[in-house]
Amino acid sequence: MDWATLRRKAGTAALVGFRVMPGPLKRAAVRVGAPTFTAGAVCILEHDGAVLFLWQPHREGWSLPGGLMGRGEEAADAVRREVAEEIGLEIDPGDPVTVNVDVRRQGVDVVFRVVLDRRPGLELATEARKARWFTPEELEDADRDTFGIMASLAALEGPRRPGRLLGAADRG
Repeated sequence: MDWATLRRKAGTAALVGFRVMPGPLKRAAVRVGAPTFTAGAVCILEHDGAVLFLWQPHREGWSLPGGLMGRGEEAADAVRREVAEEIGLEIDPGDPVTVNVDVRRQGVDVVFRVVLDRRPGLELATEARKARWFTPEELEDADRDTFGIMASLAALEGPRRPGRLLGAADRG
């Protein structure tokens, strides 16, 4: 038996073994063998072309309202909670507009966008020291996560590239 066949048979045996494992043991095995990512929910609050950014001591630059999702918490509930905690606003976040995956920091942010008809009064909580409205072009001193989120949002507004099958001509 050659190495490729032996490797394929060993892989099949491992997958069958995984399939019959109890659920908690499967999850434990995946957690040990797979990279872990943090999951957050972020809200872009927009009025008249400007976006609300916060200055928070634990961040390196301006950031968007939002934070980490709790265990078992839905993204919409998390962003609703974070916005209320950080700036004292109650929002209906609607549906997510994008999901930003940052493989370098191993983080996933579900991004919501709320367009406001007026700029509301804010009640800054202990995390947020300052709040300021910037147009995306004015924002220079944002943290790395925020730049990534804003770039992913800008990419949504541009032309969409359709998917395609790669290497189809090579298959017979």
